[in-house]
Amino acid sequence: MPSKSEPLFYEEQPFRQLRLRILTAIPPVVMTLLAIWQVGLGHRWGKQPMSNGSVIGWAVFLWLIYLRLITVTLVTELRPGELRIRMRGLWRSYRIPLNKVKSADAVTVDAVRDWGGYGIRSTSRGTAYLAGGGQGVELEMTSGGVIVIGSLRSGELASAIGKQMASSSA
Repeated sequence: MPSKSEPLFYEEQPFRQLRLRILTAIPPVVMTLLAIWQVGLGHRWGKQPMSNGSVIGWAVFLWLIYLRLITVTLVTELRPGELRIRMRGLWRSYRIPLNKVKSADAVTVDAVRDWGGYGIRSTSRGTAYLAGGGQGVELEMTSGGVIVIGSLRSGELASAIGKQMASSSA
């Protein structure tokens, strides 16, 4: 049964890659420029242009999506018997029972080379939850796969998981 008390370990990591923020901003910026061109300057765009209301609506919609995406945060919580990983802002939550973890080690991670980027990444090797930085904790699962959790305090997280695994097996 999950505990409602304070977590044994808690960390929040925002996604701070400037390159991703710039690339994600392109659609709302382009739509805003189109709205200025069509609504503000009175030039229709294309052979069958959208209505002014549609152009403005799409620009606002894309800015709302952008603002939601840049506020996503990777939250890692260690509680008695389980590790919780959430992508706050995307409503995704994952629970890893510690009795299914064989070992936990602090590792250096190259998100792009090892896992193909940031976010929730799955490969044949396992699953990674990465928000930034080059550190993480690799969990070797009893089923044979691995789970990598990005952490700016990877040594502390690996140690806390190890202590919890030792106390639950004793």
